[in-house]
Amino acid sequence: MAEPDPSAPTLFELGALTSPPTATPFMDLENPRYAYMFGFLQADGHLARGAGAKGALSVELNARDIKILEEFQRLTPYNSTISRRTRSTNFAAVSHTAIWSLCALEARTKLSDLGLPYGRKSRRITPPRVSFSRPDYLRGLIDADGSVGFTRDGLPFVSLTTSSTAIALYLCHYTNRVLGIRKIPGRNKRDGAYNVVYLREGAVALAQHLYTPDALALKRKQRAAVDVSAWERAAGAPPARRVRTWTPLEDSILLSAASIEEAAIALDRTHQSCNLRRWRLTKKN
Repeated sequence: MAEPDPSAPTLFELGALTSPPTATPFMDLENPRYAYMFGFLQADGHLARGAGAKGALSVELNARDIKILEEFQRLTPYNSTISRRTRSTNFAAVSHTAIWSLCALEARTKLSDLGLPYGRKSRRITPPRVSFSRPDYLRGLIDADGSVGFTRDGLPFVSLTTSSTAIALYLCHYTNRVLGIRKIPGRNKRDGAYNVVYLREGAVALAQHLYTPDALALKRKQRAAVDVSAWERAAGAPPARRVRTWTPLEDSILLSAASIEEAAIALDRTHQSCNLRRWRLTKKN
């Protein structure tokens, strides 16, 4: 019998397994459910230190999403609690939330080692440096810090908002490599965050890829993804003209290139576009 190819993708990486196998170690990120959970925790969890070995991981969500916290509790082989609270916020007179709390030091250490930082983390998170189920991890990030749905004009979209350069670049690299959707992220001037948005056919492809029927996900976003996945361009409607804006990253590459030809190849833009943009940047500076 031929030996298995160690470089071949695993069933988890291909998304073939959607439920945790028996006796899977806690936070084995090749398990799709743990990969999803870890992405969600990186985006929406808070890991806090306490005196000595004390500390806690907590996730607070709108009470309508309590089912996902109950699933995290079920997947965690340590004591944890789910509580509710009602309060007033800047966005609602009455806000009902659910909070999942995990204090076990062993669990917190595992999460920290995998890349969930203590304290403020929005700019510091990065994709795991161990083997992990990629679609499930990205779905966890989008469920926590992204959106799935339709614009006011009825166009389908999938988006992720993050302050982490590593996360924004990874999402764009993944969708380019796996789905052929080319994106170069840029920070918003207002708050310095990245808002990576996929529209129309790009949104359909990404929703179909990430939100498979049996995948762990927020129910409301799973339902939205089903609607997005069913969208089709109206018969006879011409493809939308793509207006591609320049990002700070592209400007940096353009200005550091040895020649316009080199920049055009690196950025996949025309010579005329690169030449005009460089002239405008030089004139502005």
